[in-house]
Amino acid sequence: MTKTKKTSKKKQREREKLKILAAGDLHGDVDAARKLSKKAKKEKVDLVLLLGDIHGIQESKGLMAEFKKNKQRLVFVPGNWDTSFETGILEDIYNLKNLERHYVTYGDVGIFGVGNSDFRFSVDKKELDRLMSEFRKAKARKKILVSHLHSKGSKAEFSGFPGDEIIRKAIDYLKPDLFLSAHIHEAEGIEEKIGKTKVIQVGRKGKIFEI
Repeated sequence: MTKTKKTSKKKQREREKLKILAAGDLHGDVDAARKLSKKAKKEKVDLVLLLGDIHGIQESKGLMAEFKKNKQRLVFVPGNWDTSFETGILEDIYNLKNLERHYVTYGDVGIFGVGNSDFRFSVDKKELDRLMSEFRKAKARKKILVSHLHSKGSKAEFSGFPGDEIIRKAIDYLKPDLFLSAHIHEAEGIEEKIGKTKVIQVGRKGKIFEI
């Protein structure tokens, strides 16, 4: 392959990058959701990714209204504050994809998720088998793993809450390009590396990135 063709392919991949706004821990805050939707619209993101605890402390009626009004593509994983009933509403009424049930691919980017609804604070071992199967099936050049819970051994453990062991095994075994989590509010914005995987803690302000 000539240098010109290599350069052309590199430029094409740059043009095809997926622009994502990732956020978590809204806890029913409609105003926070509205700000995220406006941010997504202003920055022209391709996908909004919500990392659990969408519901909870505040009344969440109308939480999805801005995203739907702006016709924004949105996928999610449930967190411990999200009940099975609320998760079902997001899937059935709002027609949103729950990443703990279906991985998604956009171009050459695959996104895989682990949830922990109904006040669970750990991930079941069978989730690792599911993720390994999905990673094998997916035809994706870049792979993103998302979870509401943070990983064991991550910097978010400064909070005193231990990270999840199964999530850590998934990172170690599957080596995703990127791992995103929420859950620890005061950890929002922390970035680090676990092996070759970039790890980002997100929160209600949201983080925009391209991959």
